[in-house]
Amino acid sequence: MAWWHVREALSLDNKLRRSYYELLRDELDQFMLTYSVLDSYKNFKEKNIDFPFVEKRELKPRARIPDIEYDIYNSFLVIFVEGCIPKTHKKYIKFFDLNKTIKTNLLASKSLDLSNSFDRTQKYMDSVHFMDFVKKLLPVDYALLIQRDVDSKKKNRYSLSHFHVRIDWPVADAAEDLASNLRYISKDLYEKGDKYADDLQKKLFEYYGMPVMCGGRRTAAIVAAQYLQKIPCITTVYASSSESRALIRISERGISKTVIMKFSSKEIKDILKGTGISNKIFRKHYMIEAVDDCAVCMFQVAYNFTNPARLPDDGKLRDLKPDINWQTVDAQYIIPLPGDWKHPPIPLNTLYT
Repeated sequence: MAWWHVREALSLDNKLRRSYYELLRDELDQFMLTYSVLDSYKNFKEKNIDFPFVEKRELKPRARIPDIEYDIYNSFLVIFVEGCIPKTHKKYIKFFDLNKTIKTNLLASKSLDLSNSFDRTQKYMDSVHFMDFVKKLLPVDYALLIQRDVDSKKKNRYSLSHFHVRIDWPVADAAEDLASNLRYISKDLYEKGDKYADDLQKKLFEYYGMPVMCGGRRTAAIVAAQYLQKIPCITTVYASSSESRALIRISERGISKTVIMKFSSKEIKDILKGTGISNKIFRKHYMIEAVDDCAVCMFQVAYNFTNPARLPDDGKLRDLKPDINWQTVDAQYIIPLPGDWKHPPIPLNTLYT
């Protein structure tokens, strides 16, 4: 059973909030794609360094990715909550008065250039300066927290409330929570022995589409995503990874990854043949640039869960079979460039060809 309420189960008031949240999330999606994927690609171009294009095999479930961190790839972690996180959760999600996005804290952390006059409204999502504010804070270590401001006079107003937010829930606790929800254990992670517990922790990473014991931000992202299921609203976690060269998005819809990929001229011809999209429109609205007779584009993969990663129909305890996949590829798209309003993603089943 989902921890969040579907739209049909909401009051009219909360339906309006859900609509507003999803509208804001669409806008935030575009910004994250630009900063994580496009701007990182530009970083490599500006430094005249060959971009490490993601290979198809790296996007398959349970894939291994090269163990290389690229410092000039923009990395960050952002948590966007439909409601607001109750103070009782501060033990594991570290948001305190000391890391609120107020002038005193920002000055003390030297996270922001405050040489000009400080705009107190820039932390609100309805401010024209909000995205600039986010962009300045994204390089800060740990996570940014965007949530509903319950103290605002404006109804359903969202703000970047905290920066430098640490996720301090242990991986073992996250694995125990997931395994209990999926009925692989009745209560304790170690109730069936150390080997079983170790397998369940590995499955936590697989459930969220990450390599086992991946880098800090991605581990924090999956732990945060699992912990936030304790809050009865939808949440979205954005993680930009310098190792996987991807924007990872975890929400109630599941997990997706967006990367930069190259497609040969023949592949593009085949793609356009069945879509009705002209080469001119493709080059203008989907292609970043041409490199070595290839089109450089943004490619997005959405994943779905297999039956072992879903709650069993009978709700009974079951045994883990580690060799069975918990994820499968659900959809693959070449997506339009951020900011494009008219053109939809182009379906492309390419990972297994």
